[in-house]
Amino acid sequence: MPPSPSDPAASRSTAGAPAAAAMGRSERMVLAAVAALLALLLFWLRGGLHPEEPLQRLARQSPDLAVALTNGRPTLVEFYADWCEACRAMAPAMERLEQQRRGELDVVLLNVDNPRWQAEVERFEVNGIPQLELFDAGGQPVGRSIGARSAPELEALTAALLRDEPLPQLPGVGATSSLPATSAAAQAGPRSHG
Repeated sequence: MPPSPSDPAASRSTAGAPAAAAMGRSERMVLAAVAALLALLLFWLRGGLHPEEPLQRLARQSPDLAVALTNGRPTLVEFYADWCEACRAMAPAMERLEQQRRGELDVVLLNVDNPRWQAEVERFEVNGIPQLELFDAGGQPVGRSIGARSAPELEALTAALLRDEPLPQLPGVGATSSLPATSAAAQAGPRSHG
């Protein structure tokens, strides 16, 4: 026998049904909105449609060269290009190094294709990339590294800079010296054949 319209139990169950359905719909909408917000947050944290690579992150967050050379910390300057495969391969190790040594060492990236850095490209006679210029805490040049470096090699170079010790003997790494501008060595550039 169906409940009569005057039965209080029947009216409670039918009156509660739309409220329960509305509550379920509201909960689903809230959950969908939270899920959408979490998806957007994850998308944004991963760099959107074009995730930023370590090389671009390092370049974007690197301090100004003049500041780095005068703040009392050793400095590692990398001359790089976005198209350079060796630079891109070395970037994750450089990024880890920068994160581990933040506050102790400045890591500065200068893009050789950016006209803003042309004076520095000429000043440091950049003839191949990646090229690292190494400076002591006083901003004085102590060495140069040409070519890609592995994570252990970067650690060794960094450790020597931080301890103010001679650079490790690695292929393509050498100390810098000041030669008078009139010397034959200073007149013959890295591209000369004379």
